[in-house]
Amino acid sequence: MKKILCLILALCVVFSLAACSQTGSKETEAKPEDKPSVEPDQSYTIRIYSNSNSTDRVEWFVKKAEEAGFKVSIDDNSVISGDAAAVQAANEKKDADVIFGLNETRWGQIINGQYENLKLLSWTPTWADKVDYKYEGKAYGLVVQNVLMLYRTDELGTNGQTLHFAHWADVVNSGYTWYRQNKVGGTTNANINSAMLYAFVDPSSPAGGISIDGWKTLWKFCAEGISGGDDFKYGFDPLNRGDVAISEYYSSALYGQIDAAANGSDKPLKGGLEPENWALVEIDDGTYYINEYVGIVEKEGRTDAQTEQVRRFAEWFGGADFQAAWAEEWDTYPCNKDAAAKIYAKTPAIYTIKNFATNPVEGTDMNYAEYVAAHSAEWTNILTNLGFYWVDDGAPAEPDWENLDWTTLTQKAE
Repeated sequence: MKKILCLILALCVVFSLAACSQTGSKETEAKPEDKPSVEPDQSYTIRIYSNSNSTDRVEWFVKKAEEAGFKVSIDDNSVISGDAAAVQAANEKKDADVIFGLNETRWGQIINGQYENLKLLSWTPTWADKVDYKYEGKAYGLVVQNVLMLYRTDELGTNGQTLHFAHWADVVNSGYTWYRQNKVGGTTNANINSAMLYAFVDPSSPAGGISIDGWKTLWKFCAEGISGGDDFKYGFDPLNRGDVAISEYYSSALYGQIDAAANGSDKPLKGGLEPENWALVEIDDGTYYINEYVGIVEKEGRTDAQTEQVRRFAEWFGGADFQAAWAEEWDTYPCNKDAAAKIYAKTPAIYTIKNFATNPVEGTDMNYAEYVAAHSAEWTNILTNLGFYWVDDGAPAEPDWENLDWTTLTQKAE
């Protein structure tokens, strides 16, 4: 289905995401230094940690790994939910062989040694030149992700009115109803916040490098938005049911969700690559992209033969064939260019949006993704300490913004 729809889309979509461009070619042969010096221990069970671990995804993945000759162990999201939880569990249990998923924030922390027990094995896969997002010699890109702001264009939304914002945060003055997430934590929730706060970056601010106006705006986003409590897993369902006019969602699985939209609503969204009653909000800033990676973890007591089996697994996992299968099954966009060429004739519109994660932050030597990584702990603490993301009927009093102790608020609550 994707292939057919993308051939239609090819006439109107301009390919702009250089990071995962469509130059199909055969995977490169292994370099001499990459060839195994020992025979792999094929009986070894590879322990994996990831936040890309919904139950159905894990079941599918484990089956595919077994078919390829690998024994793997991975918890689904009923056990470990979210990127922070996945990394923390791997750090505490000290049994990880492979980590995949996450985003630049977590990978930057791993690479920079923030987690005492998570050191990455030096490794260069044969397909390293097929991905442009990489931590050279350590971790390599798997999936391109971004967060999207969507709206209904029918009578349950704007009734034909086009939405155009300068910044993500402009949604709070749009005059329409919008969805907001209902908890602190989780990769998608954090990425929505990163998009909302982009317009308010202030390296001199004691409030986690964000202006006070930024936190006021995010509070308004919560106070006047609709969360739906635990009934909503991210923002697709409320938009699909017509409960809100505007919502936020992640790019992976969007088209698949729309294909099945009628199963969850009598007023469903229609049209995947050719939208019928929905659209992307046009936002001058663009949106916040993250990329998921795979890396091999150093593990005490693992034999050379077992390590070779882990290396073979990571080689297979990020290769074009499996990443194309993953993309086909889960509606993702691969970083591996050969994998992308197998699935998409042209880049879908949701991946051609301008990427502000790579924009430089004035007054620093960081881009915005690096800035987010540097301040993410402070932002989580502010959100937690001030009580952001309450249930719909339990809003606390708005903080006295001009008289807050940001030195305390940016620290983890005891």
